[in-house]
Amino acid sequence: MTKKFEFHFDFGGPNSYLAHKVLPELARRTGAQVTYIPILLGGIFKLTNNQAPMMRYAETPAKRDYELLEFSRFVKAHQIPFTMNPHFPINSLYLMRGAVAAQHLGCFMPYVDAVMAAMWQDAANMGDMAVVRNVLDKAGLNSTAILTKAEDPVIKAELTTNTEKSAARGAFGVPTFFVGDEMFWGKERLAQVEVALTKG
Repeated sequence: MTKKFEFHFDFGGPNSYLAHKVLPELARRTGAQVTYIPILLGGIFKLTNNQAPMMRYAETPAKRDYELLEFSRFVKAHQIPFTMNPHFPINSLYLMRGAVAAQHLGCFMPYVDAVMAAMWQDAANMGDMAVVRNVLDKAGLNSTAILTKAEDPVIKAELTTNTEKSAARGAFGVPTFFVGDEMFWGKERLAQVEVALTKG
């Protein structure tokens, strides 16, 4: 039986992007299938009383600086193209609704690839819907269809449900991975995810 695992993500977090870039190789090594679960990071924070690292470590600069160092090490180790988006933080609500809409429209992975690259390689202002439309159209996607579908109450409700279920299972941030019922938080736990996928 093929091993499976879940990747709970939000475009607004650069660590989701880094995980996205290394998951194909992890899946290849393990023979596992990854299921992407779009969630809303802001919603997770509210549900779990969590905060973004910039706020959480505001009074502990050494911890903040170390997190940035680890981030840089990961980027270099995996040779990932990365540009810190000058528009960060970006409200990702519409982008994440777009992800759910893209699932329904059968263009999910091209949508994810296009948005991830625009956010964290090209440093595009993805909080500007005109920019989003341009990014999607350049990727060969139907921006009108996706963004119209994203306004469907069913799509909005699905993103909310995804977020609530993720929090109920223990998620408090992104990226979060689930191998069965076992949870792993952060790109730094991908080695543990791999072990979980290959044991037994």
